[in-house]
Amino acid sequence: MSQECLGFSGSYDPADVTFLLKPVVMRFVDVAEKEVAIQSGRRHYSEMLAQETAPPSQYLAAFHEAFSQNRGRVGRDVARLAKALAGRPGGEIALVSLARAGTPIGVLLRRSLACLGRKVKHYSVSIIRDKGLDLIAMALILQRHDSGDVVFVDGWTGKGAIGSELVASLSADLPELVDAPFCVLSDLAGVATLAAGDEDYVIPSAILNGIISGLISRTIHSDELIGPSDFHGCMRLDGLAAEDMSRWYVDEQMKDVLACLESDEVLPASWGYGDREAAARVSAAFVEEMLQRTGAKDRNRVKPGIGEATRALLRRLPDRLFVRDPEGADVRHIMTLAAEKDVAVEVDPKLPYRACAIIRTVGAD
Repeated sequence: MSQECLGFSGSYDPADVTFLLKPVVMRFVDVAEKEVAIQSGRRHYSEMLAQETAPPSQYLAAFHEAFSQNRGRVGRDVARLAKALAGRPGGEIALVSLARAGTPIGVLLRRSLACLGRKVKHYSVSIIRDKGLDLIAMALILQRHDSGDVVFVDGWTGKGAIGSELVASLSADLPELVDAPFCVLSDLAGVATLAAGDEDYVIPSAILNGIISGLISRTIHSDELIGPSDFHGCMRLDGLAAEDMSRWYVDEQMKDVLACLESDEVLPASWGYGDREAAARVSAAFVEEMLQRTGAKDRNRVKPGIGEATRALLRRLPDRLFVRDPEGADVRHIMTLAAEKDVAVEVDPKLPYRACAIIRTVGAD
């Protein structure tokens, strides 16, 4: 295994994160080709990548507006998580973020915990639906850290598919980590151990792809590229270096986090069983309602919440976008995407979330 495969930092400061991923090169497929392959069962989504491009100026403007409006909320929520984690017993905390959505949040938490006086190391690893957590990466982490010091981090939950995948992986292959916390900013699905809440709001790092996540692609796992002793893979997105905002975002966002870390009015996050149960009930009922309402037969086609809906419009073929308020500031970026991609928008003021995307059926369902 090469030195780079033992860890790299992408476009982040090396002190902020170590990606335990194998950089690879693979052929890009277009979004339509990828969707047909996924829905036909010919290929798993982790075996294909569509090419990422620089966002147009209108979309970037929507990102900056969303960041300006939500940076205070994100700052408070990160600080609340950090204050809760700082009180954990043990030695050096090993943050394990789930690449890519968890990576920027992991960077912010690493810096926050260091500010609170805790020794902390941040790794970013792959987890893939149906294939599980990267066990090779986790083996390396457990060589360096006690299992009781591991904390998993993601940005948010949608339906809870990745949270469930994490639980299944740990139960089957890493029982020493079944009690490791799973932390997110917003837990719509009620599957996280620790969350700042369950409100569906814009987490700015959800709006962009690799240019806000260290210039790496979504993680991949293909037998042609990944051997049994390799980490899961990714592509380096060095061609987008001129558009990269990864360091800018965490540097700017930390200004809000630091103010909240210093405030006695910002209390540690608390996310109890009752909180999780309430969020899970809303999530399960909503997904079932959407399946019946749209005729979709696969729950993986339902993408609830702003974060998941945004990702669906960025890299899938959506059929419809449901929004609670089309004039709301939190959905401006996603309305821009829907117009650009000619996706039908339906307004439902009774939605429990601000947005939900439904993936188009491209073959026999």
